[in-house]
Amino acid sequence: MKKNIHPKFFDDATVICACGNTFVTGSTKQTISVEVCYKCHPFYTGEQRFLDRKGRVDSFQKKQAFAKKYKITYGDKKNKSKGKEEKQVKSLRELLQE
Repeated sequence: MKKNIHPKFFDDATVICACGNTFVTGSTKQTISVEVCYKCHPFYTGEQRFLDRKGRVDSFQKKQAFAKKYKITYGDKKNKSKGKEEKQVKSLRELLQE
């Protein structure tokens, strides 16, 4: 086996959360910065909130609002066209008989 190919492992790596919580774990990095930990994550705290990163939740909600508005204004377009008489397509026999 090759020697000295694995990174150095730190048994006392410090994890620092955005909420201020810190804890020690093992990692190949000395310090790790995270946005959410077990003390502030909505699943563990039981509160309802969005973890928004780069405005993805806002952009998704804007798309949903636009789709709803579009459906209200243009949603009946298919239903209106069905109310008209459908064009009868002639078969080859009917075309040749004419």
